[in-house]
Amino acid sequence: MMMTAKDIMTQDVVKIKGSATIASAVNLMKERNIRCLIVDRRRDGDAYGIITETDIVKQVAAYGKDPEEMRVYEVMTKPCVVVNPDLGVEYVARLFSQVNVHHAPVIQGELLGLISTSDILRKSDFVEKPKEKILEEEIQKAIAKARQECEVNGRTSAECAVAWDVVEELQAEAAHQKAEKFNSYRYQE
Repeated sequence: MMMTAKDIMTQDVVKIKGSATIASAVNLMKERNIRCLIVDRRRDGDAYGIITETDIVKQVAAYGKDPEEMRVYEVMTKPCVVVNPDLGVEYVARLFSQVNVHHAPVIQGELLGLISTSDILRKSDFVEKPKEKILEEEIQKAIAKARQECEVNGRTSAECAVAWDVVEELQAEAAHQKAEKFNSYRYQE
């Protein structure tokens, strides 16, 4: 079973209002020893925002602006990237990589938690259970099951065809995984 965002997210999410000062955001981050804050919605149906320590360093500290004068809404990202609680950790990692973020709120109707690259590194099982290995095992099991279905129900049966479709789907996912890895090597050259 693949771990999901809800398995590794931090449930204690620290929120701040968009109208708060950057100084108060910095103090809250220091006090709680955290690297980002979720900017609360003004009303239902409004989007959540996020403000990170990197945002503050790049947009406030780097230009010597007064953190007592600047407001969170001037620096935050809104709407921000959000993660579904049922999204597999591998896909959260891929999303973070593609959109170049390190934190995202976990939302399903309401704010459930916060997930970060640190959560992926420290709490997930990608080291113990790499997706590549798991997929290979699933493919072998699916092939055995397909052979059994075809033996029992006949090679032209719907059950046999469906069982081989499952094998093909898993093989396509494994091929996609290998292609992703190959493409990322090419970009590094």
